This record gives sequence, C-alpha cells and structure tokens, in this order.
Amino acid sequence: MLATSIAPWLARRGIHYGWMMVAITFLTTVCTSAAISLPGVMLLPVIGEFNWGRADFAGAMGLMLILFAATAPFGGAMLLHYGLRGVVVTATIMATLALFASTLMTARWQLWVTFGLLLGTSAGMVALTLSTTVAYRWFVQRRGLVMGILTAGFAAGQLTFVPASAWLATHYGWRMAMLPVAIAIGVCALLYTLLARDWPADIGLAPYGEDRIQPPIIASAGNAITLSLAALREAAATRIFWVLAGTFFICGLSTTGVVSQHFIPFCADNGVTAVMAASFLAMMGVFNFSGTICSGWLSDRFDNRVLLACYYGFRGLSLIWLPFSNFDVVSLSMFAIFFGLDFVATIPPTVKLAAQYFGPTKTPIVFGWIFASHQVGGAVSTFVAGLSRDVWATYMPAYFAIGLICLVAAITVFAVRDIRMATAGAAP
Repeated sequence: MLATSIAPWLARRGIHYGWMMVAITFLTTVCTSAAISLPGVMLLPVIGEFNWGRADFAGAMGLMLILFAATAPFGGAMLLHYGLRGVVVTATIMATLALFASTLMTARWQLWVTFGLLLGTSAGMVALTLSTTVAYRWFVQRRGLVMGILTAGFAAGQLTFVPASAWLATHYGWRMAMLPVAIAIGVCALLYTLLARDWPADIGLAPYGEDRIQPPIIASAGNAITLSLAALREAAATRIFWVLAGTFFICGLSTTGVVSQHFIPFCADNGVTAVMAASFLAMMGVFNFSGTICSGWLSDRFDNRVLLACYYGFRGLSLIWLPFSNFDVVSLSMFAIFFGLDFVATIPPTVKLAAQYFGPTKTPIVFGWIFASHQVGGAVSTFVAGLSRDVWATYMPAYFAIGLICLVAAITVFAVRDIRMATAGAAP
C-alpha cells in the first residue's frame, strides 16, 4: 500500500501522516467546491445562448443547493459507515461526470440533471463533513487550525477558480470553462484512491497529538441513514443545535447564494465585466484563505460566540453597503477584502461549539445537519436574488435584506454558552 510506505518516510522527517490527509483533502475540497461556483460564470452566457430567464437558471441552481443540503446530513454518517475513500471517490467521480455531461446540454432539464441532481448530490456527500471528519479523526491537537485550513479550501475553490473560468467562458465559450475543474476533480479521485486511509490505525499510527493508537470506531447499528437520523433526534433536543443551525442558515443565505451565484451578474448590471467581477471574487478567495485559517487558530483560544458575532456583523454591514457603492475598483476592492476575510470564517467556531456539546465522534454527523441548513439558506437566496432581479430589475433589495438578517445572527449566537471559555473563566 502506498500510504503504508509513505507514512514511515514522513515520520522519519517529523511529519505525521495526518498532514498528508489534510493536503489531499484540501485539494479535493478546493476542486469540488469550485464546481459549485461555476454557475456564477455560466449564468449570463447560458441564458444568452438558450434564451432562458434568470429565474429558470436560478431554479436549477437552487435544486443543486437543496440536494447539497439534503445529502450533507448523511455525509458524516456515510463517512463513518462506508469509509473516507469509498465515499470521496464515489462523490468525485459523480462530480466529474456531471461537469462533462453539462457541456452537452441543450435543454433546461439537462441543466437540472447535471448541475442540479448529480453535482448537488455529489457535493453533499463530502462537503464540510469531510473536513470535520478528517480534523476530528486524525487530530487531537490543532483541530481548530486543521478546520481553518480545510474550510479555507472550501471557500478558495468557490472563489479562486472563477477568474480562469470566466476568462475561458469569455474567450472560448462556457463549455470550455467546465473542463479544467472536471479534470482536476478526476485527479483528486485518483489521489484519494492511492493515498487516503480511513483511520490512523489503518497504517499503525495514533492521531496527531495522541500517543496511543485508537482502534477504528465501528458504526453501532443500522445504515448511514439510521445513524444520521439518530444523531439528529439527539441533537434536536438541544438549544445549541437550533442556534447553530439557524445562524448557519443565515451564513448560507449571505454567501453561497447571493454572492457566489449573483455577484458577477450584479456587477454586470453596474457596468463591470464578468472577468473583472470574477477577479474580485478571486480577491475574496485570497483574503478568505488567510481569514479562515486565522479563524481556526482563534477558535482554539477565544470565545467562539464573540468570533461569530464579529463575523456575522461585519458580513451584514458589507452586504448592506455594496448596493450603495460606486462599483469602481476601490469600492469593489474594499468589499472583497472585508467580505472575503469572513466569507466562511464562521465554520471553525461553529464546529468547535458543536464539538463541545456533541463530542468528536458525533460532531461530523451533527454538523452535517447544521451544514444542511447552510445550503438551504444558499438555495433560498439563490432563487430569491434571481427573482428580485427579474421582478424589480435590481439585486439591491436582496442584498440589503440579507445584510440586515446577518445582523440578527450576530446577536443570536449569544443564546448559547461557549463551555470551554466558561470552564476557563471558572478555573482558579
């Protein structure tokens, strides 16, 4: 086995194989999340070629996010029940097929099948539950940092691939823009097959920061669906689950839907070219990368409620301000910086709060349900923002309303306790 050979070689150099798992998971997360950002590039050229309405296109993208949300709660259970490699390789192959098939579409229903059905389902199978599983299965120390790195990959994929895709779509057509991401996801499937292992014990290692090799945890009973629903029943009886799920709904409402899918069209309405708008999304990706890793580091050390309140507050103010800006280089750069710094910085503190209440084994499954609410929020804002543009000929009402909702989330997070901080405060 390749992993069995590489692990001792890395160990002799003081590198735990968990960091190899982080590396290939980061790459897989970047590429799979890039796939769900492609509709933002496709929207204008596709509706121009086929003479579809924006709401028609947004409806298919809403289906993608709904299926993303519907599959994500079972992703953590599938990873526990069927193993990391099996689930990830299956998901990446599905995503690759969806992208290649989309280049052949000529009708609306084909968009719904490729991007809506196949891509939405495959993305939900891994999503951020994969990142959470790797962080809490392979690491005892540095979990917050690992979550920050892998979360940064999730957002980086959605943002940094966009300029190249927009350039390809502009110069060679939107079909050509699908191919680089499809090929990259196929490479990830191969790497995960060769290098990934389900548990540290599979290659004779203890998790990072632990001295004792821990035997793999076997799902106690039932299939992945039964396991996931049992975790939901337990979590739904707690206040923290509903607070985290509710605020994460708002997180999706304010990022995946209204910005990832509609920022480029909003800029186009204000005289900014698709390639230029995509470059500002890439700038968001750069600042998001550092901001999310810092958020992971901070989540190990500070009150996670305060972090979330700051993130939602700044995000809300950014969204409220954007429609009233001049949409020039300075204005869009300021938006990209401030919005980019907390684009998905909410994830590490959200996961840390969930882990305090539900434990490391159940957290990936419970977080799958919390993440589902994020994707439902993204689906809602994807459709509502498109409808807003069709009805009022502007995105302004959608951006302004979602910004106000973010300010509500900034207050709501204090409805729960950060147990770790409370314990530290009570210590002599």
